[in-house]
Amino acid sequence: MTLDTISLGCKVNSYEVGALKEVFLRNGYSLSKDNPDVLIINTCSVTSVADQKSRQIIRRYRKKFPNAIIVVMGCYSQNASEYVASNCGADIIIGTSYRNQVFDLVKKFQNSHTQIVKIDKDTRHFKYESFGVPVMLEHTRAYIKIEDGCNNFCTYCTIPITRGVARSRDKDEIISEINYLIFKGYKEFVLTGIHTAHYGVDIKGVSFSDLVEEIVKLPGLYRLRISSIEESEIDDKFISLLEKYPNIANHLHMPLQSGSSSVLKRMGRKYNVDDFIKKVERIRKVRPDISITTDVIVGFPGEIEEEFLETYNFIKKVNFAELHVFPFSAREGTKAYSMDNQISPEVKASRVAKLLELSKILEKDYREKFVGKELEVILEERNKHDHKLYGFTSNYLKLGCDLPDSYIGKIYKLKVE
Repeated sequence: MTLDTISLGCKVNSYEVGALKEVFLRNGYSLSKDNPDVLIINTCSVTSVADQKSRQIIRRYRKKFPNAIIVVMGCYSQNASEYVASNCGADIIIGTSYRNQVFDLVKKFQNSHTQIVKIDKDTRHFKYESFGVPVMLEHTRAYIKIEDGCNNFCTYCTIPITRGVARSRDKDEIISEINYLIFKGYKEFVLTGIHTAHYGVDIKGVSFSDLVEEIVKLPGLYRLRISSIEESEIDDKFISLLEKYPNIANHLHMPLQSGSSSVLKRMGRKYNVDDFIKKVERIRKVRPDISITTDVIVGFPGEIEEEFLETYNFIKKVNFAELHVFPFSAREGTKAYSMDNQISPEVKASRVAKLLELSKILEKDYREKFVGKELEVILEERNKHDHKLYGFTSNYLKLGCDLPDSYIGKIYKLKVE
């Protein structure tokens, strides 16, 4: 029997299909992209565009592989299970629970040949689902899922509804997986989750910073990267860890979403711009050259030009190393969906373009600080266009060099040009 997997959206989704891949391989399956017997599609629903892409992918592969057992899981199928079951041709439909039962559900379908829909609508009672296998997604970088769900309920976001309550993975299981992957030769580990630094909110006496401290002390761990962390979750202990442990990557992704206090309030965010910049200043005091990147949403309902300019100027003031910019996407079921003064697509597009142009300037300015300096990279893959080996530095600069494939996975010093 053969298997293929498709992951849409975030690295948490990639981790989940990677775990399922391991389960199937351990049960005698082999991998095949040409004609799989089982195809697992992990969907995304973060925006309306993601919904559309999920539908298109399911239908495309149903047509491409008419005899395959197609398993659809993830955020889109959690929200639209009836549509997926009736209109997309999926054989097994689950959402953001029962994922560790997929292998058994496939066996059940093989016997019954009857569509299986298993969706738990009460997402706020979910417990953390363990897959019980180490996950190897890439050759040199390992993503470690440490939690699932979110408790924030920002007014624009469906994730707390779709993914459920924040719940933490067992700490000993996390440490065991990282130790195993260190033994297998992995150099960099990325802690990831739906709301990564929510880790520990459901465990008495354990915080995200406690977990980070235990991980960075592991023998042989070269680099630990945090996928994303909110300003409000960067506590005194985390800043002290940044100062003490150089194996914590010199890069933090801190979602801003807006640089206007009035927009942040309408978004239901847990901080204001003053809190944000003060925290950045504290971080840069212990890590002067750190790369701080961010997410920004433009065109939130009621965002007037003055508020957008507040965001634009605040971004310059913080001096981020890079921006990820998104136009606001109205998601049914959220408070922002029915807010007054929705912004036109044309205005959103214009604002996205302005911030992307600013991002190019900020990226260039940040990179130029390191020109002529030698930085360590973990060489990862060969580029198809210039045929160089590329890897990332601790502060997330991508550098390339002319070296043979035998250097993939190795740590190498390169001069920034």
